[in-house]
Amino acid sequence: MWPTILIAIYCLLVALASLAGGILPSKMRLSHTGMQVIMSFVGGLVLGVGLLHLLPHSFAETGSLDQSVWAALAGLLTMFFLIRIFHVHQHGPVEQAETCGHSLCDTSVDHEEHRHHDYPTDGDRCVAHQHRYSWLGLGAGLTLHTLIDGMALAASVSAEAHDEATGLSLLGVGTFLAVVLHKPLDAMSITTVMAAGGWSVRTRNLVNLGFALMCAIGAAGFYLGIQQFAEAQQAILGWALGFAAGVFLCISLGDILPEVQFHAHDKAKLSAALVLGIALAYAIGFVEPAHQHGQPTAEPHEHEQHAEHEH
Repeated sequence: MWPTILIAIYCLLVALASLAGGILPSKMRLSHTGMQVIMSFVGGLVLGVGLLHLLPHSFAETGSLDQSVWAALAGLLTMFFLIRIFHVHQHGPVEQAETCGHSLCDTSVDHEEHRHHDYPTDGDRCVAHQHRYSWLGLGAGLTLHTLIDGMALAASVSAEAHDEATGLSLLGVGTFLAVVLHKPLDAMSITTVMAAGGWSVRTRNLVNLGFALMCAIGAAGFYLGIQQFAEAQQAILGWALGFAAGVFLCISLGDILPEVQFHAHDKAKLSAALVLGIALAYAIGFVEPAHQHGQPTAEPHEHEQHAEHEH
């Protein structure tokens, strides 16, 4: 019962965070550096959760490092193609359409600072302004991305609940923090692109609300679906966690790597934010249920059993 309640609480908090992220651009404007610091911190957290939590948990469920790595590769490639097709990592503030007038296409923008980022340049902003429906591809990609996040959240909670009796422990808290801190950036991407396209505040809020529910839908679908496969539940959890690890790895590197190549300024600040994010991911391990990461619970490989018989 507790895992079900906890997943519901997590999904509610993720939805609220997503709603806040979508509303934020109309209330205040983050500086370019401030946004990059947030992205570096969240990128470090997502990277740490993927490698320090999800991947070891996957191995613990599958009992096979090969299977866990293949699942992670599948997740990484899936997220890569989502980014390639839908351009789902357009994080960053966009000028509001209402104040567009001349500023949206202002040629005084520092092109060198923004050239290599997902922030629209003056030309990009004009195109966004001309194409009211340019947000649909971004929204579709981020919706799929968020459904996967919901599945990862449910899989993480289910796996930790499956391993041992944990009482009221914070199951899957690492995955939850990675999702709840990253989701506002995704919602911000959608609403700012919509604003640049001239959509009304009411329409943006409705889309923002619908997007905020996607994580809960993904989590509920996975959690209810896996109950139908009692015998294969452990294998499904293992593959789902490995897949989620690959997704998180791709997401984090998509946020982090551009900073390495294209940001000559604020190197120390951005690097410190990255390290803090990874440190938080590591620290989360101390508040998770005390089960052994990376210790397989599945049956050992056949060749390992043969080796034991030979002795």
